[in-house]
Amino acid sequence: TPSVLHPFDMFKNILVSGVKQLVETQLNKSNQGGNQPSQQSSMNYGGGYNQGGGPQSQGGYPSESGYSSQGGSQGYQPQQSNCPTELNYSSAPYPSSAPYPSGGDTGSASIGFNMGGGSSPYPPSAYPSASSGYPHPGYNQSGYPSQPGYSSHSGYPQGAPSYPQGAPSYPQGAPSYPQGTPMYPQSGYPHAFGSGYGNAMPSGQGYGQQQGMWGTPSVKPYPAFNANVDAEILRKAMKGFGCDNNKVIQVLCARSNGQRQEIARAFKTMYGKDLLADLKSELHGDFEDIVLALMDRPAVYDAKQLRKAMEGLGTRESVLIEIMTTRTNAQIGELRYVYGQMYHCDLEKDLIGETSGHFKRLLVSLCAGGRDESMHIDPVRANHDARKLYQAGEGRLGTDESTFNAILASQNYGQLRLVFDEYHKVCNRSIEQSIQNEFSGDIRDGLVAVCAVVRSKAAYFATLLHNSMKGMGTRDGDLIRAVVTRCEVDMVDIRSAFESMYKQPLEKMIKGDCSGSYKDALIALVRGN
Repeated sequence: TPSVLHPFDMFKNILVSGVKQLVETQLNKSNQGGNQPSQQSSMNYGGGYNQGGGPQSQGGYPSESGYSSQGGSQGYQPQQSNCPTELNYSSAPYPSSAPYPSGGDTGSASIGFNMGGGSSPYPPSAYPSASSGYPHPGYNQSGYPSQPGYSSHSGYPQGAPSYPQGAPSYPQGAPSYPQGTPMYPQSGYPHAFGSGYGNAMPSGQGYGQQQGMWGTPSVKPYPAFNANVDAEILRKAMKGFGCDNNKVIQVLCARSNGQRQEIARAFKTMYGKDLLADLKSELHGDFEDIVLALMDRPAVYDAKQLRKAMEGLGTRESVLIEIMTTRTNAQIGELRYVYGQMYHCDLEKDLIGETSGHFKRLLVSLCAGGRDESMHIDPVRANHDARKLYQAGEGRLGTDESTFNAILASQNYGQLRLVFDEYHKVCNRSIEQSIQNEFSGDIRDGLVAVCAVVRSKAAYFATLLHNSMKGMGTRDGDLIRAVVTRCEVDMVDIRSAFESMYKQPLEKMIKGDCSGSYKDALIALVRGN
C-alpha cells in the first residue's frame, strides 16, 4: 500500500522538480549561446576575412545579395544539441551568380581582404594571382571587375601612357633611337649641339655628299671599281720584303673616300687583317702620313687635325682658322658629332678653352654652323651693313669687334660680296685693308681668312698651298691637309687659281719642293683620276 505523503513533502518534491527543470532549461540555453559566436565567425569567410570583430561589423556584405540577416542571433535554426555537427543556413548562403556590385566605394584598393566598410569582398576565384589589385599590363585579365576611373582594358588610369596589348614596346612619345644608323658609333652621349658632345648625326649635305657641289674635284669615284681586286693588289704590294709604293698610289690615290672604305672592309674580309695596320707597318715618313690621311673619313680627319692643333703647349690657330672658315654648316655639324664621339668632349668647349678674346668669339660663331647658305641678296641691306662696318672700325676711335663678328660670321657669301663692294665705295678701301688696320693677332687673321673664303675659296687654298711650300723647307702638314681635303671637292678650281695667281702649275711647285713616293702621291691627287 503506497504511503500517503505529507502535504509538506509533496510541496517539497514539486519545488525540487521545478528547480531542476529550470536549471536544465537554463543550461541548454547557456550551451546554445556559447556555441553561437564560433558558428557565426566561421561564416565570415566569403572571399575576405571579416575583421570587424563580431556579427554587427559585417558591413562589407550587401543586404540584398542573398545572405541571411546577421544581426544578433538571427539567421540560425535552433539547435537541439549542445554540440551541433553542421551549420544550418537559412536559404542559400552564397548565390550562384556573381555577387559583385556594379559600382561602389573605390576609396581603397582591395587585394583579397575585406577591410570593413570598403568595397564588397570578392570570391577567391575571381582574384588575379598577382599581389597587386591591378592587372598585369599588356594582358587581358578576365574576372576582374571594371572600376570607376580605370579603362576597361588597361590597369592604368585613362590619360596615362600605357603599353599596347601584345608584345611590350616603348610608349608613344617616349624618346627613341633615331632611325638610320650613322657611320660613326653611338655611345650614349647627350643630344643637342652646344649642350653636349654626343649629338645625333646632323642631317643635310655633310662630308659624304660634298663632291661636285662646291667646285670641281680632281678625284672622282672610279667607274670600274672592284673592292676585292683592289684589296688583292694592296695585299701583293705589301707582301714579302718591302712595299711597292707605286701600287699603293695607283689604288688609293685614284679612288674616292667611300671606295677606300670598301677596300678596307674587303681587305679584312679576304685576309683577316686590318689594312690601316698593314699600311702603318709598311710605309714611313710623309708618304705614310698622306696615305693614312686618305684612309680616314673626311670628318674624322678634320677632327684629328683640330685635336692635334689644340693638344700640348700652345695652339696652332692657323689650323683652327682654316677648318672652321672653309666648312659648310652641315660639315661643321658632322664634325662636331664625330669630334665628340672620338674624344668625349665638345668641340666648342675645347675651342673656348684654347683661345681667348674676340678670336674665341669668332670661332664660337663659326662652330655654331648657322651661316645663311641661301642665294638671296639684298643690295639695300648690303649698303646698310657696309656703313655699320665703317662706323665700327675706320669711322670711330677704337674698334667695335662685335659688329664685324655679327656680319661676317652669319651672312651668305653672295650677300657679303655685295657688302664688301659697298664698303669700298663708302671708305675707298677694301674690307681687308680696314681689318689689317683695325685688328691685330689671331682675330685679324681669322677675319681676313673669312673675307678671303667669301671672295674665292679656291684662291684661299691656292694661297695656302703656295705658303706651305715657299721659302726654306715645307710645311708638310698644311700641304697634306689641303691636298687631301680638297681633292674630292674643288681641286681643279684650286689648281687653276694657283696657276693664275703664281704663274706656274701647282704640280711643278710640288715637284720642286717634295720628293719620292710622297711627291708622287701629292701629284696623283692634284692631277686626279
